[in-house]
Amino acid sequence: MARGWESKSVEAQQEEVATRDISAKPHLTSEEATRARMIEGYRLALQNVLQRLNGIHDPRRREMLEQAKADLEKKLQALRQ
Repeated sequence: MARGWESKSVEAQQEEVATRDISAKPHLTSEEATRARMIEGYRLALQNVLQRLNGIHDPRRREMLEQAKADLEKKLQALRQ
């Protein structure tokens, strides 16, 4: 019987946390959500370019990645303003 009460308590706690998480999240407009997704996409792409730059020795490829990096940084800056 103690187990039944314990599991109900845990269930109630989980429900409370789920309810709290839903109400704690800010409600974004569709434009804000789109902007947040774009920022995250550019951020991940920039991270990928930076990782690839660490292992590149070919000057032409390095230049191409440096240009991609600059472009992504510019796009991120514009979205964050």
